[in-house]
This record gives sequence, structure tokens and C-alpha cells, in this order.
Amino acid sequence: LIRPAYFALRTCALWNNDRILLTAVLSTFLTFIGASMGIAFTTTAPAAYAVSAIPGITGCYQSSTNFRLFIPFILLSAFELGLMTLTLIRAIQDWRTNPGRLYVVLVQHNIFYYTCGFLLSVANIFTSLLLHYSYHGILDDFQFVILAILATHMHRHLWQMKRQTCRSDASMQIPLSEMTPVEYTA
Repeated sequence: LIRPAYFALRTCALWNNDRILLTAVLSTFLTFIGASMGIAFTTTAPAAYAVSAIPGITGCYQSSTNFRLFIPFILLSAFELGLMTLTLIRAIQDWRTNPGRLYVVLVQHNIFYYTCGFLLSVANIFTSLLLHYSYHGILDDFQFVILAILATHMHRHLWQMKRQTCRSDASMQIPLSEMTPVEYTA
């Protein structure tokens, strides 16, 4: 829940923190989260305990498939598609006026993150609809891990950019050629 909200706030930052856009994005996000949680809780049925064909092994199995499990992924993919569209619109509008490295990196990170999230959500929709329930969790967990790795990599990249900027500013402020040696007296 933190990563999509964080990237939604980054999209709002690209729009110069427009309050109307921020309110619309956050209310949409909270509505989709509430709807997804409601659907997840209403579709979760108690699991049946069944004995396996191997004697003495008891397992917990989902007795029937539930087709409503794909709805949270539809909501998430719609939200990510909307944020990706907002980011692209702003990038096209500010393409020539903001040549700064930070702006370019933020746009690239947002578009890449939203694209990966959208594609994985669409894959989760098809997995929920076409495959058995037990396969649903595999791709869901994969999406969670991949998006966490992407977000971590992108934040690390921004941190490294900041460190390089700080280092280059420090070396530009005090050139070595202007330094004079200090005499040490004991």
C-alpha cells in the first residue's frame, strides 16, 4: 500500500502539487483500496480440510474458485494506468521547459514503475480468471516482490544522484588550485 501511494505523490509532485489533482488521486486511491479490501474479505471463504491421497497428510484446500478475486487487480491496473497517463501528459507538456536531470529521472521511474505494475496486474487478472486458485498466489507474490525491488532500486538511484550532485557542488566551490598549504608549527 505504501509504494503505490508514494508513486502517486511523486506524480502529484510532477504536477506542481496541484491540490485538486492531489485530492482526486488520493480519494481514488483510498476508494480503490477500500473496495479491494471489501472484495477480498467478502470472497474469502472458509477453507475445507481434506485428507490427501497419501495416508495421514491433511491439507487446507480452497473448495471452489471465486471469480471476484480479479476485481482488486482491475482496480489497481486502472489506477496505475491513470497515474501513468497523468505522468505522460505532464512529461509531454514540460518536455522542453524542464531539461533537469531530476525531472527526467522522476518521469522515467514513474513510467517504468507504472508499466511494470500495470502489466503484472493484467497478468494477475488472467491468472485469477483462467487458472486454479492455488496458482493465483504465486503471481500475486511475484508482483509484490518485483515492485518492491523496483521501488528500492529507483529510490537508491535518486539517493546516488543526490550524493553525486553534492560531491560535484563541493568540489566546484573550493578548487584545489586555489588552496594554499598550511604550515604546521608544533
